[in-house]
Amino acid sequence: MTCQEFVDFILAYLERDLGEAERTTFEAHVGLCPPCLDYLETYKDTVALGIACCAEPEGPVPDDVPEQLVQAVLSARRAQS
Repeated sequence: MTCQEFVDFILAYLERDLGEAERTTFEAHVGLCPPCLDYLETYKDTVALGIACCAEPEGPVPDDVPEQLVQAVLSARRAQS
């Protein structure tokens, strides 16, 4: 598996939609590729933050959310309006 293929499969992996062979290949790649392991952990953190932010859309932003991310979300909201 290449790093690009890893990125293509990350959502399916996290949603447990990969078959056994694909999951094994994905996990083997993560075990051998520190940058992809870092990417996977960052991706998981991003998903968790997104879920937390959507739980209380009008609530306060958690202290550990980077200001750049807050501004990007606000900008995207304005663009959709």
